[in-house]
Amino acid sequence: MTVYNLYIFDRNGSCLYYAEWNRRRNANMSRDEEFKLVYGMLYSVKSFIARISPRDAKDEFCSYSTSKYKLNFFETASGLKFVLNTDLGVGNIRETMTHLYSKLYVEYVVKNPNIQRNEPIESQLFSTKVDDFVRQLPIF
Repeated sequence: MTVYNLYIFDRNGSCLYYAEWNRRRNANMSRDEEFKLVYGMLYSVKSFIARISPRDAKDEFCSYSTSKYKLNFFETASGLKFVLNTDLGVGNIRETMTHLYSKLYVEYVVKNPNIQRNEPIESQLFSTKVDDFVRQLPIF
């Protein structure tokens, strides 16, 4: 099993953080274009699910799979969006996504007075903690 990359978007679609591990193929576009494309796809999928779901679809979109990868999604109450792309062999990683938010993002970004909200996260400590956490996962 493999973890490819992680995106963290704010509620307005700005990519606050990006990291990659075992990504085999790079997109033929700039990082900014890739971020916009991923966020736009998330927006569209969430909108589609909200329209066709017979009940409240707030927490119904957790992942989707293609023939090549699985996109795992977690959205916080404040609108932060965590996207972790993995290979197809990965099951439900809701707890992993929750841990990324509650134990890493909250501890090393929200509680850090030196980090401005809605600005790209440039904290080396946060990057190191995320990298260590992802590398120790059984899915890595």
